[in-house]
Amino acid sequence: MTGESARLLPASDTRLGGGVPLLALRGATTLLAVGAVLMTVRLPWIGDLGVHAATIERLRHDLLHPGDPMVDSPTDSPYYSPWTVTLALFAKATGLGTFDVLRCAGVIGLLLLATGVRQFVRTLSRHPAAPPLAVLCLLLLWGVRPLIWSGFLGLMSLSANLSYPSTFATGLGFHLLALLTYALRRPGTSVAAYAGLGVLWAVLMLSHQFTGVVFTFGAAGVLVAARVPARRAVVLGTGAALLTGLALLAVWPYYSFFELLGTGGLEKIHQPLYRRPGSLFALVLPLGALALALRWRRDHRDPLVVWCALGLATVVAGGLLGKWSLGRTEPAVLMPAQIAVALCVLEQGGRRWFRTGFAAVLGAALVAGAWAQRHAVTFVVPADALPAAVTRHGWPLWRPVGWAMRDAAYGDVFLTGDRRAAVTLPAYGGYTVVPGYPDFFLPDEKRRAADAERYFAPGTPRAERLAVLRRYHVRWVLQRPSRGGLPAGDPALREAQRGPDGRVLYEVIGLN
Repeated sequence: MTGESARLLPASDTRLGGGVPLLALRGATTLLAVGAVLMTVRLPWIGDLGVHAATIERLRHDLLHPGDPMVDSPTDSPYYSPWTVTLALFAKATGLGTFDVLRCAGVIGLLLLATGVRQFVRTLSRHPAAPPLAVLCLLLLWGVRPLIWSGFLGLMSLSANLSYPSTFATGLGFHLLALLTYALRRPGTSVAAYAGLGVLWAVLMLSHQFTGVVFTFGAAGVLVAARVPARRAVVLGTGAALLTGLALLAVWPYYSFFELLGTGGLEKIHQPLYRRPGSLFALVLPLGALALALRWRRDHRDPLVVWCALGLATVVAGGLLGKWSLGRTEPAVLMPAQIAVALCVLEQGGRRWFRTGFAAVLGAALVAGAWAQRHAVTFVVPADALPAAVTRHGWPLWRPVGWAMRDAAYGDVFLTGDRRAAVTLPAYGGYTVVPGYPDFFLPDEKRRAADAERYFAPGTPRAERLAVLRRYHVRWVLQRPSRGGLPAGDPALREAQRGPDGRVLYEVIGLN
């Protein structure tokens, strides 16, 4: 154990530095938990929901050779992780539909995240208020502009991503840090127990690679802070954990993990993570910097300080080198800072007026953070039932195109120029010519995109459009009437349905 516990308020003291009752903290976290469960029931159609649903669809139909989750191609995919394979097995065993399985995944991810945060924070503080306050900081202490991105724990982001592998991986990551801390504190920890930690690390890395990097930095912080002698058991144990994890990464059958290291093309889509960081992280940066500075002054090897330092170095390097994808490691900067802020309110060191003032500022920041992310309510309550002040400048939910699959069979190929349709159709069992998300394991991705653009471009000869339909065995064309492509009266098409959002579904009936 470090000397951290000696600097905390006694466990019997149920107040924060400013006198906020523990009961209020637990009530706030319970309210957020209830809201999160309701969000898993609704499963808001936004972001990456379609591709994760498609992944389970492919695995439940062919567990051994699922192919690409979005297009009809026998390629590997990093979406096929230990977590999604487990969900597919659960779906096959229970007969539940894909979206019901995702709802269960959301509840499991939420429980894993809540218990993981609690266990890790308890390695840093025994104060009863520490875990609920840390949860509030992780969810609300962000900025004045909400952010939705997998692996980021802001309330808006988590609301959309509860059923995603990133939530599962984040919860697993916190458990990994807690278990590693306990293993290092117990001299009798066996090599086999360390190897088990290596298995957890591999599952984390395979399930969500960016989150895996974030918690690898956290594990490095725990190791640096441990101050254990170079005992033979510790050296052998950490070596066994690393070798076990690397071995599992090497033998995972659904995709080559190490090929991901050379994957390019991710920079453009991640550049927004470097734009206006002040508005994205305005609430956490000043408070987090102060809290971490105080921890560093007491202990230069503090685990939260080391974790944040590794994350910050990576993010800064990404900005200097134009490697915008490294912005996905920003949670390695933010999460330790948010936890440090929560603990700073509870620490016995320093003057009482400082703790009282810090608690007051933190309370105001949490209220501001909650207001900035108020649009998360629209993921539970229909927007038209809420005041305009809540829904203004929010994220409208997508209109899924499941209706287009009513006449189609599983595995039918759709051609569409609408990205959102390309994201949602595979969730219901269809394939698309162009994947709705960048797919770097797909060798002909660029050609597919060029062919689809050529099909819908004005002036493209009919013969070329028919060639595109033949090349990809297209059975259905989903488009808006003004989008281009073959005219509505072309003998190769038959209008099958009109959707509620103005899209028209055409069946391909002849390619002569």
